[in-house]
Amino acid sequence: MVRSVFRQPNRLLGVPAAALLAAAWLGAPAGAQSGTTIHPGDQLSVQVYGDQTLTQNVTVLNDGTIAYPLIGQVPVAGETPAQAAEALKARLLRFVRHPVVTVAITQLAQPNVMVLGDVKNPGKYQLPSDAKLSDAIAAAGGLSDINGEYPNARIVDRGGRTTNVSLQRLLRGGETQLDERLGEGEVVYVPGPTQFYVNVTGAVDHPGAIQVNQGDSLAVAIAKAGNSANSQADLNHVRLMRTDAQGRQTTEEINLYQALKGNDPTANVALVKGDTIYVPQSAPHHNDSLVTGLLYILSRFIP
Repeated sequence: MVRSVFRQPNRLLGVPAAALLAAAWLGAPAGAQSGTTIHPGDQLSVQVYGDQTLTQNVTVLNDGTIAYPLIGQVPVAGETPAQAAEALKARLLRFVRHPVVTVAITQLAQPNVMVLGDVKNPGKYQLPSDAKLSDAIAAAGGLSDINGEYPNARIVDRGGRTTNVSLQRLLRGGETQLDERLGEGEVVYVPGPTQFYVNVTGAVDHPGAIQVNQGDSLAVAIAKAGNSANSQADLNHVRLMRTDAQGRQTTEEINLYQALKGNDPTANVALVKGDTIYVPQSAPHHNDSLVTGLLYILSRFIP
């Protein structure tokens, strides 16, 4: 009896019932893969019940289409298997009466992706199926040492379309919905930090213009300018002078010593281009152990 059902599925069954039997015949539960989308490089099994000549195993091409008998190129990338089956069915209606079509992903693509920019090992990597942006960065050894905020990564697909993803929100903020899936031939570029100069004066070993990266903090600039015992720096009264967009200059006194000890981490502010930092000299009676402790703390901020 079951055999006769499959001989004449369109006469004996409505389309929903036929789809359920089709899924059972494939050995997959009804609704399986319903949330999975098709990508270039995926291999698909297309079943047209009642017409074995149209049952095909096909590979999704780089342009997101499959080549199918009678109807030619059909775009399926970005569709679920159920949506792809409906697209095929709509086109087959010109040639087949009441076609019952089922599409299943039999093998996911393993995309080759180029990872460039500020990563430890730039290069081309073959990634696992369902690979995402974080997998590509991990394959390249992770990000280079970054002191400040993570940059935005750029993903360029084969058509030249660019997607920007905030690595700060993805990797530090844990917003996993930003973790884009990658396809064959895509390029991931992680830009290096923007560099600029600030002016460090006062009780430092090498006063003058100091090059820092975007996101670097006050402590980094002072560490780069040099903070040996001879400088006799007073980090309790560091002054930060900044000019805003309207040309107004503000001066803020910062207890960097307390910030570095962890009592007030917000005081170790991020620098902007054009900042001037003044480090006063400490009183002669400052004990050596305090200076040594400050030197140790500052040394951790030198890139």
